[in-house]
Amino acid sequence: MHPVTSAAAGCAMQTDVASDPQHLANRVIKNRRTLDKWARREGLDAYRVYDRDMPEFPLAIDRYGDWLHVQVFERRRPLAETELDTIRDTLAATFDLPRAQVVLKHRRRQRGASQYERFADDAPSFTVAERGLRFEVNLARYLDTGLFLDHRDTRQMIRERVAGKTFLNLFAYTGSFTTYAAAGGARRTVTVDMSHTYQAWSRRNLVHNDLDDPRRHSFVQSDVLAFLARMRASGARFDLIMLDPPSFSNSKRMHDTFDVQRDQLRLLGETLALLAPDGELLFSNNRQGFRLDPAITELADVDEITRLTVPPDFRRHQPHRSWLLRRR
Repeated sequence: MHPVTSAAAGCAMQTDVASDPQHLANRVIKNRRTLDKWARREGLDAYRVYDRDMPEFPLAIDRYGDWLHVQVFERRRPLAETELDTIRDTLAATFDLPRAQVVLKHRRRQRGASQYERFADDAPSFTVAERGLRFEVNLARYLDTGLFLDHRDTRQMIRERVAGKTFLNLFAYTGSFTTYAAAGGARRTVTVDMSHTYQAWSRRNLVHNDLDDPRRHSFVQSDVLAFLARMRASGARFDLIMLDPPSFSNSKRMHDTFDVQRDQLRLLGETLALLAPDGELLFSNNRQGFRLDPAITELADVDEITRLTVPPDFRRHQPHRSWLLRRR
C-alpha cells in the first residue's frame, strides 16, 4: 500500500533530509515508555504516541493496534517525499511493523466535505479496543480514521451520565458517542448525521459491541439544523445531548453553508430548546481560536470543561474545547 496523501502532497519540494530520523525514533521510544503502560491500564488499543514534539518533525503519530496513522502538518518548508519515505521506514522499524501498516497523510485545513473524500477504496477496516468497547476504524480510506481519539474522555463522560436517559448525538460521524451511551444504559438514543456511509458505520459499531437494538437506538440521516427545527416543532426532548459540529461545512445536502463561529448562537439555541428539564448539553468543537459567544449565557448556565475532556496523550496541543450547558 502506498502512503495516503492529499492531492497536493506530490508537489512537496525535494530537499535533503533536515534531521536524522533516528532522533524521531528516539523520542517515540521515550514517549512509549510511559504511554504504552498507561494505554494497557486504560484498555486502549489506539492512542497518540507523538504530537509535534520536535519542530523538525511536524507529525502526529497515532497507534491503532498494529497500525500507525501518521499525519504530516503543513509548515513553511514541506517535508519532501524522500524525507517521508525515510520517516515511514524508520517508524516501521521502531514499532516492528510492516511498512504497509504505516499510513501517511498530509493534514490541511478541512473545508466543506473534505472529511468525506475517499482515498484508498481497498484499504482494510478493523476494530480497536477502547475501555471495554470495540470500534471500527479505517486508516487509509478517508481523511479521518473513524474514531477521534482526543474525545475518548468525553465518551467516557457520556457513559457515566446517561443511564436511564434519552440521548441525542448530533453531527454523529461514526457514532462512537452513541456506542458509549448504549453501553452506559441509555434508555433511548437518536444518532443524526448527513452521511449514509457514516450512519451505516455507526450501526456497525453497535453491532461490534452487541448493542444493536432498533427499539432503543434510531438513526436519522439529515442536516442537523433541519432536524433540530423538526424536533422542536414536534416537542421532542432529550436528557443528554452531544453536539460536536464541524468547523465549517458547505455540503450539497445543506441549504446554506455552516460556520461554527458564525452560527453558534443559532445552533446552540436550537439544541438547548430540545433539552428536558434538568437536561445537559455537551458542546465541543476543534476550531482553532474559537470564541464562545457571551450571549449564550442568557440562554444557559455554561461551564467550560476542556480540562476534563482532553486526555493525557493530547495535552501537548489542545485538540478541542468543550463546554457543559444547562438551560436556564
